[in-house]
Amino acid sequence: MLLRAEFLAIVLVMVYVGAVMVLFLFVVMMLDINLERIRQGFWSYLPVGALVGVLVVVEMIMVLGRPYFGVENMPSPSDFPNGYSNTKELGRLIYTDYVYPFELASIVLLVAMVAAVALTLRRRDGIKKVDPTYQIAVKRNDRVRIVSMRAEKD
Repeated sequence: MLLRAEFLAIVLVMVYVGAVMVLFLFVVMMLDINLERIRQGFWSYLPVGALVGVLVVVEMIMVLGRPYFGVENMPSPSDFPNGYSNTKELGRLIYTDYVYPFELASIVLLVAMVAAVALTLRRRDGIKKVDPTYQIAVKRNDRVRIVSMRAEKD
């Protein structure tokens, strides 16, 4: 946002939020979590967790308090030529200079998604399932029955 690349900033936030959400979803799907066992040691680890949390907050304050994170280093609109679009420039770079890494990253993500689904797929007994060949072979008369009824008078 500070470099006036609003589109890139929004896309990065959306992609990383989606990636973290999918990661948590797969972790929850793959682990058989026993909550009672997890809650047993909560109070004994609370002081250590609080200390780590305070250290992270102090580090964030130290890093973000530095002068190079300020607005004074942000480029002004006069630094860019007329008609400059950061979205157009980003698209040009992705689909020209970085097309192969972009395609490679998409293939890696696709393989990871298929592998995660394959790892979490479990065969269970007693689950209702539908046979697709039965669905395709059904005729109209097997599903719909037209009943003729006389109208009632009040």
